[in-house]
Amino acid sequence: MTITHSSPVLPAALMLHTSKGIEHIYVHEIVRIEAISNYSKLYFANGKTLVVAKVLRWFEENQATAILLRPHRTHLVNRSYIQQYSKKKGGQIYLRNGECIEVSRRKRTAFLSSWQAAA
Repeated sequence: MTITHSSPVLPAALMLHTSKGIEHIYVHEIVRIEAISNYSKLYFANGKTLVVAKVLRWFEENQATAILLRPHRTHLVNRSYIQQYSKKKGGQIYLRNGECIEVSRRKRTAFLSSWQAAA
């Protein structure tokens, strides 16, 4: 439920309550977060997943860094895992792990400006 701010030594981290207890998660290890009603499913670089009782807005408001971008109402994506943006089907992003995420029309401009500002 809390966030640890990034420092020169340690990257940003989240402390999340799960069914097993409390998990300490580094934000840079998250590939994407998918909304599932009032829950969120976190997908990690090592292929593991984790479901937590948090909505995407909580992650947007409480993250210490600008690592996660919101291309769609159902997704937050780690900017370092974005490989390509395509204009196909109104806008899609391809991640380094091969996944494809739709970029909504309403969020496209803000998403592209945020992504390009980090480059």
